[in-house]
Amino acid sequence: MIRCLVVDDEPLALDVLADYIEKVPFLKLVKTTTSAFEGLSIVQNDHIDLVFLDVQMPELTGIQFMKVLNKKCDVILTTAYSQYALDGYDLDIVDYLLKPIAFERFYKAVQKVHTQKQSQQVPEPVSKVANDFIFVKTEHKIQKIYLNDILYIEGLKDYISIFSTTGRIITLQNMKKIEEALPAPGFVRVHKSYIVALDKIESIERSRIQIQGKIIPIGDTYRESFFKLIENKNI
Repeated sequence: MIRCLVVDDEPLALDVLADYIEKVPFLKLVKTTTSAFEGLSIVQNDHIDLVFLDVQMPELTGIQFMKVLNKKCDVILTTAYSQYALDGYDLDIVDYLLKPIAFERFYKAVQKVHTQKQSQQVPEPVSKVANDFIFVKTEHKIQKIYLNDILYIEGLKDYISIFSTTGRIITLQNMKKIEEALPAPGFVRVHKSYIVALDKIESIERSRIQIQGKIIPIGDTYRESFFKLIENKNI
């Protein structure tokens, strides 16, 4: 999960970027702020992976912000003025987004960060037992579930149902926590209420997935990232 901060003196720009971030499963919005100085304080005191940074701000320009930041995290510059692009690239930015920012262009930029983060991760040994299963609390016990047995997970109001080849397990858990516990890209969020095991998908028709007779909808928020993942599996 890439933890994001948005710094822009225009409230409308903050709202647009916050909405885009919420649509991308591998991004997490930590905070938005109109103050460059508050943004610097957040980066220095919290774990931030990526800053969306406006160039022209009254307190501190985006370029000045980056010089103080000193490459502490990745930066994507956002501005209506293309003349700042060269300065930004000299400071090793990830990308440069011109306002108004289209979602497709935004997604292309954040995908660069995601790809880079994945390449930096040290792969765990395949034989490591902890990668093969999870434990979840049920009503009367703690249940061990092998990841390879999981078909899909359905989130309900106060609990989730884990559907596996051995049966259904109900646990007082939230979707966010279980999503973080499952290894990517083997498991993917396709809807606010569903996580699926990629290798258990039998077919995909329009915005519907079939797994062992169960029809699972693909939510608008997750559609683009899901089909990009599927495209990588096509032959």
